[in-house]
Amino acid sequence: MRLNNYELHLPQYSIGNAVYEKMGKVCRPYGSKAVVIGGTRAMAAAKDKLDRAAEQSGIVILDYVLYGEDCTFETVEKLKEVPAFLEADMVFAVGGGKVIDTCKCLCEQTGKTIFSFPTIASNCAACTTVSIMYNEDGTFQKPYFFLEPPRHAFIDTEIIAAAPAKYLWAGIGDTYAKCFEAVISSRGEVLPHYTAMGVNTSKMCLEPLLVNGPRGYADNQKGACSVELEETVLAIIVTTAIASIFLTRDFTPDYNSGLAHAVFYALTAFPAIEEKHLHGEVVGFGVLIALLVDGDEGAFREIYGLNRRLGLPVRLSDIDMTYAEFEGLFETIPQMSDLNHYPYQVTGDMLKLAVLRLEAMA
Repeated sequence: MRLNNYELHLPQYSIGNAVYEKMGKVCRPYGSKAVVIGGTRAMAAAKDKLDRAAEQSGIVILDYVLYGEDCTFETVEKLKEVPAFLEADMVFAVGGGKVIDTCKCLCEQTGKTIFSFPTIASNCAACTTVSIMYNEDGTFQKPYFFLEPPRHAFIDTEIIAAAPAKYLWAGIGDTYAKCFEAVISSRGEVLPHYTAMGVNTSKMCLEPLLVNGPRGYADNQKGACSVELEETVLAIIVTTAIASIFLTRDFTPDYNSGLAHAVFYALTAFPAIEEKHLHGEVVGFGVLIALLVDGDEGAFREIYGLNRRLGLPVRLSDIDMTYAEFEGLFETIPQMSDLNHYPYQVTGDMLKLAVLRLEAMA
């Protein structure tokens, strides 16, 4: 194992129903002018709290800017020309994963300070050091890595509780995937400190969701803040990000991805996936395939049961796919970069057996 020098930055965050009130203390050292970039619904949900907190903290919000339609390098280039962005000292990224990932890429390329304000809990974008970049046609392009996460994440549970519950529902699938993919990808290896930290942290991406996930999701459906909702949100946004940062310290996805994500990224070639389904929803289905391929019957039964309780996908029709369509991916998925670092070669026959079993169970 090689010796090296490295630096690693972990996320800072606040969580609760009044965290925007900390804006002055947290943000004021970085300037007095901010531009808010987000989606229409996200900015509307957060605007009253943002305006009130900015006024109390002496921060001027120059403008509320729509981010675009997808997290692409083309979108980033357009935002670089927005007058309010050019004048601002800092960017307030408000919304979900694609908004925040776009703003992280934008600020990494321009040296601006970014603060994240997640309004849904569908993934860990608000706290992590990677942006998932797409092509203009909506297909996956590549992960874009950098050294530091957003300076601080303001996780307002009141806003998240009022958001559509489907986002937290999908976030649960994306989060428990981290545990299985990290554990499988690192199997049988002697790990350096940071990777070992990531693998062990990833186990907290599963256990709290088994305990709190169904109740947290039910409370989100009612628009209610609760301990279970908060614990679920922390697992999705914070724990997954910390694990990801440790697991990608070398700016490679070697331990930070796996078969579940390979399934998702291969499926982005089908318009129905991008149009009708959420990232974590499809990844959660991919976990079932990954566990069957891995032969882990105990974990498979546990996640299959959790997916059934939550209504997450357990068969191809749940993601608007037919067996004939998915069969065309049996040779594509094993070639995905997410499987470059796996303890064994995944084959089309393995995938076929797993999918046929899922279909038979359904």
